Amino acid sequence: MAEVRKPLAERPLTEPHPARLAPDHPHREGILSAHAEALATDRPGYLDPETGLFVLTAGFLARRGTCCGRGCRHCPYEA
Repeated sequence: MAEVRKPLAERPLTEPHPARLAPDHPHREGILSAHAEALATDRPGYLDPETGLFVLTAGFLARRGTCCGRGCRHCPYEA
């Protein structure tokens, strides 16, 4: 899949992509906390508290400069 150049969305990097983490997700607070900690310590990602999978941060994805189009939870680009 080709990377697509898109502008950064007009939301803080601490906010997940609106279509990829529902406001009523049962683990939302834990996810946002893990993401915020990874951002604050400049890590590329964190372990999802529910699944244990590695999730990239919005900061890491923004530094890449392009959207991969894979539906990342913290995608910092416009939808």
